[in-house]
Amino acid sequence: MIAELGLAALWLATALAGLQLLGGVLGQRESGADLAALVRPAAVMQALLCAFAFGTLVLLFARTDLSVALVAQNSHSEKPLIFKIAGPWGNHEGSMLLWITVMSLAGGLIALVERRLPEKTLLATLAAQAFVGLGFYAFLLVSSNPFERLDPAPAQGLGLNPLLQDIGLAMHPPTLYCGYVGLSVAFSFAVGALLTRQVTPDFARVIRPWVLGAWIFLTLGITAGSYWAYYELGWGGWWFWDPTENASLMPWLAATALLHSVSVLAARDALRTWTILLGVVAFSMSMVGTFLVRSGVVTSVHAFAVDPQRGTFILVLLTIYIGGALVLFATRAGTIAEGERFTVMSREGALVINNVALSALLGIVLLGTLYPLLTEAFGVKVSVGPPYFNPVGAVFLMPMLAVLAVGPLLRWRRDSFARIRLPVLAAFAVGLAVLLGMWLIAGMALLPLLGMAMAAVVGIGSVLPLLGRSLRRLPLATLGMVVAHFGVAVALFGMAADSAFSIEKLVAARQGDTTEVGPWRVTLASVEPVAGPNWTALEARLSASYRGGAPSEIKPQARSFWAPPQQTSESALLTRWNGQLYTVIGGEADGDRWQLRLWWKPFVTWIWYGGALIALGGLLALIGRLRTDLKRRTVRARVAARRMEAAA
Repeated sequence: MIAELGLAALWLATALAGLQLLGGVLGQRESGADLAALVRPAAVMQALLCAFAFGTLVLLFARTDLSVALVAQNSHSEKPLIFKIAGPWGNHEGSMLLWITVMSLAGGLIALVERRLPEKTLLATLAAQAFVGLGFYAFLLVSSNPFERLDPAPAQGLGLNPLLQDIGLAMHPPTLYCGYVGLSVAFSFAVGALLTRQVTPDFARVIRPWVLGAWIFLTLGITAGSYWAYYELGWGGWWFWDPTENASLMPWLAATALLHSVSVLAARDALRTWTILLGVVAFSMSMVGTFLVRSGVVTSVHAFAVDPQRGTFILVLLTIYIGGALVLFATRAGTIAEGERFTVMSREGALVINNVALSALLGIVLLGTLYPLLTEAFGVKVSVGPPYFNPVGAVFLMPMLAVLAVGPLLRWRRDSFARIRLPVLAAFAVGLAVLLGMWLIAGMALLPLLGMAMAAVVGIGSVLPLLGRSLRRLPLATLGMVVAHFGVAVALFGMAADSAFSIEKLVAARQGDTTEVGPWRVTLASVEPVAGPNWTALEARLSASYRGGAPSEIKPQARSFWAPPQQTSESALLTRWNGQLYTVIGGEADGDRWQLRLWWKPFVTWIWYGGALIALGGLLALIGRLRTDLKRRTVRARVAARRMEAAA
């Protein structure tokens, strides 16, 4: 009965999305005022019904109701409860229901609180949101019903992919979906503004919190996913340029460009057309990522579906949404006023340069991701990986980082280099000193060397805007910018250090053998069998000491799951401020030897510290912007009240 209630709620939400679309379209005319009045209530009710439907699916997984096909295929009665609750988004159908649920909740929130835009623009926005939602509702109900029953119900479920039975992956998809859905909201606002020709600073102030929120969630999702792949897959790397990794990176690049463009439009009424185009492109990249993960065209541990028919459905949706938006942009862009002008030597000019670089990086990642798929369609298999992405991307990344260090020091509209010459030259002098010093001392390769130098430049440049300013009076948005830019420097330093200084040892060790890896001495104490809730494992007990210090015990495991049957390597990490000891146990060799894979990875954790700082900076900026908007609304309300009193 629970599954049927969830399905009924989903059908009702679909009907309300249709009403929302109809009311939003007809509400553009004076004769459609009655239907227009239903748009906001329809959006709110749709959100509640969707949330109810997703809640029923979570309940079905928590209870392990094997009469539901999705539960039987992706759960097991002996699976830990936390992974039962996370099970709904660890598969194709449930993850799509989560997508449309978050999207409908966002639409309901817009309908409830947004009063700053002209009513027709808001109606057009909610209509666009409903139009996007209807496609996903159709996708769920026609080809991916999450509430489909099994008759008879099996005695036991197949279980969840063991690689996904991890707390990191339990949180990774929801954060990414919140980011994707935030970009769908930005897309809807862009379409609404195009339809009503209301691309104004007020429009930018309305859309900015949504873009910033989406960007924060994408940053957290990518950071968490990178760390999960690093410690769970046992390969010692944090990014492999996997197509599904790229599927999350591309929307982040577009969202970063959109965020800066929206800020320029909100603050200085410039980049109107560019902002609208980036709103379309950012959502396009999230749709491309959805297609890659769910079409079956790529095989990856991250991928949810391998059904070409579903992929075709998503491809049709992508064509309709993005093709339609681009046609609308082509026909309406000429009617958008140009906005205020600015010189190249200005903060707007720096943001434009960085936006162009981000767009180029997006193009590089998109080409490298899709090219193997295109060649395979013609019978030729090629592999595109770090030898392409790293050097080609660096061509645009390094200049972008240089501008990132300088841009916040510039004034709006017009500035001169002479005013900021001393701090800029000082920052780049430090970067040059780091470059020469690391080259002479460590003999690093070119890309890590440039990364180390630019990390110093960006780190110094990020804090220069604080000089001569009171921290107590510093706007939260400015502090957020400083923290986020400093996070970029921290992450870049971690990437460069890991690439340049990592040490790897692969040994076949007996019990009592000691191996040196970097500053660590690692001794294999024993290998013993252990058991978990739905797995058994061989656990190595290693004693590790750093530069002759007190030993610490770490326990890597080789696990065997039985639901479904699969073997995984559970790495064990020993973390210090200056890096991590990374250990993995393999199989038995020569009777009494055990394969051990050991890494010393200096400063690798700084990659994820930097990602956390970037997200924290975004959060501070979001809080600051919301506080500013609230103050502005309060002032406007007081002024309006005084005018009414005076008129009375």
